[in-house]
Amino acid sequence: MFIGHALFAFAVAALVAQWRGWDRRPALLVGVVAGAFAAVPDIDVAYALVGLTDAVSGTVGVPTAFWAASREVHRSVTHSLVVGAVAAPAFGLLAARDPGRVWLARGAGSALLGVLVAVAFVDGGPIAAFVMGLFAATGSLVAVGVARETPLSAPAIAVAALWGLWSHPWGDLVTGAPPDWFFPFGSSILESRVVLHSDPTLHLLGAFAIELATVWLALVAVCRLTDRSIVATVNRRAAVGAAYGVAALAVTPPTLEVSYHFVYSILGVGVLCGAVRGPPTPTVDRLRDRYVRRPSFDETLEVSLTTMMAVTLALAAYATVYVFVVVPT
Repeated sequence: MFIGHALFAFAVAALVAQWRGWDRRPALLVGVVAGAFAAVPDIDVAYALVGLTDAVSGTVGVPTAFWAASREVHRSVTHSLVVGAVAAPAFGLLAARDPGRVWLARGAGSALLGVLVAVAFVDGGPIAAFVMGLFAATGSLVAVGVARETPLSAPAIAVAALWGLWSHPWGDLVTGAPPDWFFPFGSSILESRVVLHSDPTLHLLGAFAIELATVWLALVAVCRLTDRSIVATVNRRAAVGAAYGVAALAVTPPTLEVSYHFVYSILGVGVLCGAVRGPPTPTVDRLRDRYVRRPSFDETLEVSLTTMMAVTLALAAYATVYVFVVVPT
């Protein structure tokens, strides 16, 4: 889901920029910037590292310890639409380049972020303030880095930041507890997870399908902006992914609470279909070309699209077997 937030923001920003008449390169660039900002709210999971002390002591497993600690702060202060509305212009001010006003703009941006940290401390205590500080520092690094390395204007960076921050919370509605939408103000909107199906396995499959659709949207944006054909790029070895349907008969049905075996295995099938090419016994020249030479954009795109197609076919096959064979039994 962490990657999905960034890819969704990237795809929409890039496609809208192209629709508005931007050239190909700036459209892709503003999409990348929006995607970077969309990933910033999840910096709050850094606090969950404190939970690993329980895993080190042997009390609980590593995944359990990590996610148990993350629930204290995850999807709280950094996921607020109100915080995003204040932080985005602050990040834009930090990206200012005008020599005559740069220090004034950056001072104003820093002040706005300081207010957010102070509000988090008053409303949520030291932990909330710490997480908000991480959020402000990470977003500031992104803003300053983009201003230094790209020709995007400060207003464009602010708009990209606003879209990235505001698009983020919606991706969590089907996988976990909804975010604190209007922190520091209370809200009764969407206080519980959106349930796609009463069957927990079908709910997970639906959530996974939404995530796949997000990745596909990003790949469609890339292909559209680089004049590539998806159909012509996908390799037919992706069809092997359909064999994953038999897994529905062999493994415990996954749910949101226990999904590692499903997620890792289905992604593994996709990666194998996308990355494994050529004869099973590679020659020295083939190994040199694969691991020493940097792959071209077209080769990378082929691997990505083939992997995604394989995972999509695997999901469709798994869902079909589960619905028509496993559920009736």
